[in-house]
Amino acid sequence: MNLSLLTNSLTKILIILCLTVLSCDVYPPIFGQVAGVPERDRLLNGLRISVWHRPGDQDVLLKLRIHSGAAFDVSGKAGQMAILGDILFPDATIREYFTDEMAGRLDVNTDYDSITVTLQGRAREFERIVEILRTALVTSQITPEVVARIRDGRLKIAKETNVSPAFWADRAIASRLFGDFPYGRPQTGSTESLGRVDRADLLLARERFLNSNNATLVVSGGVPKNRAMRALRQLLGPWRKSEQIVPTTFRQPEAPDVRTLIINAPADQGAEVRLATRGVSRADRDFATAVIMAIVARKRWETLSPELTRRPVFVRNEPHVLPGIFVMGAAVDSLLVGKTLKTAHDVLQSLVSGPIPATELEAAKSEAGAQFIKELESTDGTARAWLDIDTFGLPPISQQIGAFSAVTAADLQRVASSLFEKNRIATVVIGNSQQLKALLEPNMKVELMGELEKPQPDKADVKPSTIPVKKPD
Repeated sequence: MNLSLLTNSLTKILIILCLTVLSCDVYPPIFGQVAGVPERDRLLNGLRISVWHRPGDQDVLLKLRIHSGAAFDVSGKAGQMAILGDILFPDATIREYFTDEMAGRLDVNTDYDSITVTLQGRAREFERIVEILRTALVTSQITPEVVARIRDGRLKIAKETNVSPAFWADRAIASRLFGDFPYGRPQTGSTESLGRVDRADLLLARERFLNSNNATLVVSGGVPKNRAMRALRQLLGPWRKSEQIVPTTFRQPEAPDVRTLIINAPADQGAEVRLATRGVSRADRDFATAVIMAIVARKRWETLSPELTRRPVFVRNEPHVLPGIFVMGAAVDSLLVGKTLKTAHDVLQSLVSGPIPATELEAAKSEAGAQFIKELESTDGTARAWLDIDTFGLPPISQQIGAFSAVTAADLQRVASSLFEKNRIATVVIGNSQQLKALLEPNMKVELMGELEKPQPDKADVKPSTIPVKKPD
């Protein structure tokens, strides 16, 4: 039997088995892990808790999510919430303690929708781990000295990472599509915006967002629920509760400029291409359809332009609390940019104009379902899935898995029509601007932006066409 067909068949069987087990309100055994469901509880201060006791496990994982992220950065100060997340554990010795003494880890990740803290260590040290978390949440060290040190650390990272054309292409397409909307600015900040964040901003952010009733905690490992709740009530019970949760509501962005934005960047004969439109939110009933559609679009794009398979290429739906972005991206030779853009538009039109063949749809559904299940293989992935239920207001995992198999050709065509016919498509190309202008201008409207040598000002403050740029000496 063909290996691809065998893989698809096994994937379908796995999904069916998962659905069968989940229909009985039991989470599936994931590659040897003990099956179980989290026991849910809530502290008096509103902190939502899920405990998954795995007897015999010598480790414990705590994953805390603050349900407010970089979308709430003050305009012009992108990276504010990322700095707040870093300040929770300002001393390197704490991270070293988890790595060296507990053979675990301590991570803080900030995205548009949340700040997620991960602490993993030995189950016998559970109370000590919760005590460390309590110190971070209840007595955050937002002193002038700590703020300056953490901000400088973020600035250093920004200077070291904001260098690749691919990075700038991703950032530019988000700015082009969303403009002043929060998703149009970098969630970790830029060198300019980070420098504007001061202590007063962080104190206000802590007051507004770092509150117990704006958070969910997952405890997974060798700690029984009664022991976990006893420690959590004692140590996290005093965590401050907010009088009101700040809602995720923002003024919707204007429709993007449909001209192809060309950004000059010192490079060889290569170019980075991005096309994007508004996507669906994570909680949207069409989320599974959008994921499957992205897989179909990528495969069709590669079929129409085989040269794409030799360099990085992707199509993805990036969902958030609010509608995110459906984006196509590729690295190509500059001479192929025109063809690449045309085939991308042809792919989107093909998704709108006719129903997808059954074999193509089933292959994409199998790949999407397998990807989703793969994310549940680890304890960390399962914990993230439980947190996502609270962050995005999702249905149980069983229903999420079932949503992929339930997608029809009519669903895909309907969502494609909604995304690609009713919304404008934003386009960005990064490379040799004079060469690209000469190649593209005869067939499409273009807009030139200046030299991309150094990080640009935060896109929340200025429009792409008016960004001041540093000319070469």
